[in-house]
Amino acid sequence: MVMATTITIIAGTIAMDDAKPAQAQSLKQQLADALRMLEQAEVIDFNGHMSCRLPGTSHVLINSGKSVRSALTAEDIIAIDMDGKPVGTDVVPPMEFHIHTEIYRRRPDVNAVAHTHPLWSTLFSMTGEKVQPVTMQAAVMGPIQEFAKTASINQKPLAEELAAALGPHRVVMLKSHGAVVVGADIVEAFVLGIYLEETARRQYMARSIGTPYALTAAEVGTIGVNLRKPHLLRKVWDYHHAKLRE
Repeated sequence: MVMATTITIIAGTIAMDDAKPAQAQSLKQQLADALRMLEQAEVIDFNGHMSCRLPGTSHVLINSGKSVRSALTAEDIIAIDMDGKPVGTDVVPPMEFHIHTEIYRRRPDVNAVAHTHPLWSTLFSMTGEKVQPVTMQAAVMGPIQEFAKTASINQKPLAEELAAALGPHRVVMLKSHGAVVVGADIVEAFVLGIYLEETARRQYMARSIGTPYALTAAEVGTIGVNLRKPHLLRKVWDYHHAKLRE
């Protein structure tokens, strides 16, 4: 009886160990898909990067610096430690990996980070105009924060400033540079990147015919709670993911 119990425990340990590589590979594929979808949606270009925590470790999965964003595969996703050192490879991460690691240090609630180079929303940060909650989906983003410095965030002190500017929020815009969005998982971070750009595009276009209506704080609170539900976020993911197979 004792022997049977021991075998069960050992078998359970082996199963857990086998699951870790499978989980890592699944996350790598999901990150690669997210980056390709962001590139197809013109939210990132030849630059831009996305990461997630690797559960059960202090490591982070992120696309390599040399990866071609329009042709990413799971093989382009590497693991790094919190100092940006590659784990199990000599392939290096993007120069701005500090964005990710410093946010993870400050935000235990965040499991995925994306640094994007969107067209429409960057026009707003270039001109000092604010992206307003002119769509219901914008309410999911919550208050959009701003980082006033125009710089490549390739040093730890700058990334610490950026993480402080983001604070407890989900979106921060970098002046004349791009944006950073964070989420509880890869799907949420991806969707927030899409929502920011779509909101900016519609606001820009609406201004050509009038002044677009912006949701009130109360409306943002109510609508945000209603629309920030996993199955609705997944619906956005599935819509874009289907295009990868076309």
